[in-house]
Amino acid sequence: MRVLAPLLALALGLAAQAPAARADEPQIFGTWQNPKNSVHLEIRRCGQGEACGVVVWASPKAQADALKGSGQPLLGSTLFRELRPGSDGVWKGKVFVPDLNKTFSGSAQVVEGGGALQAKGCFIGNLLCKSQTWRRVG
Repeated sequence: MRVLAPLLALALGLAAQAPAARADEPQIFGTWQNPKNSVHLEIRRCGQGEACGVVVWASPKAQADALKGSGQPLLGSTLFRELRPGSDGVWKGKVFVPDLNKTFSGSAQVVEGGGALQAKGCFIGNLLCKSQTWRRVG
């Protein structure tokens, strides 16, 4: 018990010093899971004023499908690219679909009080589109 008490105090002290989330940080940043919970991606800063979504976890099936479609590993790949914020809260950029090995115009918007991300990819302008609702992880 004498050894545990100082370690616990140190751990609590370090936790108290951990930086809090910045109030001005956009809600889009963080880790999200797709509707099937087969892919998790982290949306982070990349480039000046841009965000991107990088795969940080994927199920074996999702990894195999992506490898079959694109010939590239899914883990570490960037699915949301060159996202730039609009004044309406919608981030616009590109969406890479590894199963098809294609990049489409896309958008992402945080909804449901920050707990969900509505992502959309469109083939021709805004005509042929597919949407998915991703859920925040953690």
